[in-house]
Amino acid sequence: SKHCVNLDNRTANVTVKPFELDLGFQFELHVAVSGKKINVSEIPELPIPKDWMRDKLELNFYKTEQAAGGGKIENVTYNKGSGTAVITFLKPG
Repeated sequence: SKHCVNLDNRTANVTVKPFELDLGFQFELHVAVSGKKINVSEIPELPIPKDWMRDKLELNFYKTEQAAGGGKIENVTYNKGSGTAVITFLKPG
C-alpha cells in the first residue's frame, strides 16, 4: 500500500487507502426520437460530474444497438441545468 513516486525530479512517498464510491444511480428518462437525434428530458440532477453523465448517456444509447435502436454515437450534448440532452447518432435509424 506504500509507493514511492518520482515527480519533476522529486520523490514523494504515497500511501494507497481504499474508499467507497457512491455509484449505482437509477433514474427514468423521457425520450423523443427522430431520424438521427434523440432528445432526452427530465434527467435527474445527480451528484456526479457533468462529463460522467454525458458518458453514461452515451453508453446507454450505444449499448441499445443490439436491442433495437441505438448505435454509434456522434455527439452527446448534455445540459445539467435543464436536465436535458441531445444524443446524435452517426447514422439515422
